[in-house]
Amino acid sequence: MTAPFPEPDTKERFVRSSVLVVLPTYNERDNLQRVVAGIRSCGYDVAVVDDSSPDGTGELADEMAKADPGLQVLHRPRKMGLGSAKILAFRYGLEHDYSAMMEMDADASHLPEFLDPLVESARSTGGVAIGSRYVRGGSVVGWGPARRALSAGANFYCRLLLRLKLRDCTSGYRCYSATTLSRVGLDRVFAEGYGYQIEMLYRCSRLGVPITEIPIRFVDRIYGDSKVTAGEVLRSLVTVLRLRFRGV
Repeated sequence: MTAPFPEPDTKERFVRSSVLVVLPTYNERDNLQRVVAGIRSCGYDVAVVDDSSPDGTGELADEMAKADPGLQVLHRPRKMGLGSAKILAFRYGLEHDYSAMMEMDADASHLPEFLDPLVESARSTGGVAIGSRYVRGGSVVGWGPARRALSAGANFYCRLLLRLKLRDCTSGYRCYSATTLSRVGLDRVFAEGYGYQIEMLYRCSRLGVPITEIPIRFVDRIYGDSKVTAGEVLRSLVTVLRLRFRGV
């Protein structure tokens, strides 16, 4: 049975034992140690889900886990998609009685200083907290005009077709209460790539789950290459169409 969120006066216990931060990885060896160290310094447990990274990310994660009981590593046989990686870790978190699951990118673009506000928001509402780049106080550092236009267009597309009243539908920095994940029904989520971000919000919205946007500062990666390809963008567009005309 999933443990309820602790009361605010037991926040330290809650932080250290009840929240699992999910890090899907594929060729993130240059970023992994810094990202995990930032999360662990805040007191949160971490689950790395590695898709057999050719650069040895999974092996590095295993070495780190030997010295840190708060770090778990889940291996997959090949590159299988961002969404399915997160769902695998969410199932692990539910099975191990975490009260909330946080998702972050492993490229150091999501700063650990925003972990606590996101966790507290999800705790207080029992729903979802989004680290939003596009609400007042949020910002993006390091993107050129083309990347900004693509992100703005994608979010407008989601709001228009799915009637989502959110500014940042594509953010990958979020905290879900375990109750919310159980209600969504992870077995029903079909998007395996980046479209998963949109599908999860749509499903939560349809269920009436509270969704809160917390402003964050997003900093573009320094090391490694972006995993957002033209193919991923197209698949995300198709996911939105499927949700709009076929529902959940």
